[in-house]
Amino acid sequence: MTSRSPLLSRPGAVEGGGADAGVASHYGDPFREQRLLAAGEAVVDLSQRGVVTVSGPDRLSWLNTLSSQLLLGLRPGQSSETLLLTVQGRIEYASHVIDDGTTTWLITEGSEAAPLAAWLERMKFMLRVEVADATTDWAVLGTTKALPSGDGVVWEDPWPAVVPGGYSYAIVDERVHPGRERPWFEYLVPRDGLEAAVSATGRALAGSLAAEALRIAAWRPRPGFETDEKTIPHELDLLRTAVHLAKGCYKGQETIARVHNLGHPPRRLTFLHLDGSQHTLPEPGSPVLSDGRTVGRVTSVGHHYEMGPIALAVLKRSVDAAADLVVQDGDEPYAAGQEVIVAPDAGQVVGRAAGFLKAPR
Repeated sequence: MTSRSPLLSRPGAVEGGGADAGVASHYGDPFREQRLLAAGEAVVDLSQRGVVTVSGPDRLSWLNTLSSQLLLGLRPGQSSETLLLTVQGRIEYASHVIDDGTTTWLITEGSEAAPLAAWLERMKFMLRVEVADATTDWAVLGTTKALPSGDGVVWEDPWPAVVPGGYSYAIVDERVHPGRERPWFEYLVPRDGLEAAVSATGRALAGSLAAEALRIAAWRPRPGFETDEKTIPHELDLLRTAVHLAKGCYKGQETIARVHNLGHPPRRLTFLHLDGSQHTLPEPGSPVLSDGRTVGRVTSVGHHYEMGPIALAVLKRSVDAAADLVVQDGDEPYAAGQEVIVAPDAGQVVGRAAGFLKAPR
């Protein structure tokens, strides 16, 4: 984060916290903002996000060798998503990827832009690429409905499609996946023109609380929220959009292949319907209990305008998919009903005769 957004001067703006500090959590009416955003009648200030650019003729082939997604032949205007992994296959960096024909744009969490740019700089060797942290120059606007103008750089979220080379670990078919109800677009605009860009859309402003509630309802993982230092992509169903299972070598590929073909991810992402009778929400990071035993943690929490209190949580794979759970926030318990995202039997696809999972395209 480079500075507070100028949009915080708008009437009713209340600044967010944590990863969303510097932008408005809401502008006075979170549920109305959420409805407008869901209907495509609002935009969200995402200027807390980071932006890294990679230019030069070798940019796509170079990024392809480093990351989990097949980026060779990425067409101008085509959106993708990729991960940089540790040798052990754990997620180190996650990026939304869009190429404009001369530059590849990587949209990240704000705290990741500088370290990602530094890491990429160390990996250049003799290749014809230039890396820059462009966060001070560019801001991001989010919306669920594409803006009429086709100008500029825009990233369209591939979630929840199973992209070529990907694989779904969810029980539900992608045609009825709740992510279908949340198309998502991120527009890059000059940071010094952020206010003018918002006014030019002709749409209302929604805060980060609205965007987060829709994201959670779509089962969409967010770096730094659903991820920790141990996260592998399989646990979050990220093989569907961020991993190509048949591309060439990259760091962490051995773990990706081994868990997918022969093993099971040790944890699984789940969606929780929370008891709303307390009129409060548990804090992210709160433990999730089953029969009094800690079996995971809440990663994201929101209040949906239709479903009420909802959350994402990462649980041990062994947790019974039908078990009633409790989220324990200090002395306050919240009853929680599970809706399985990542199947308990995910992985081990070699020789599978049956199961929840679908074959890759």
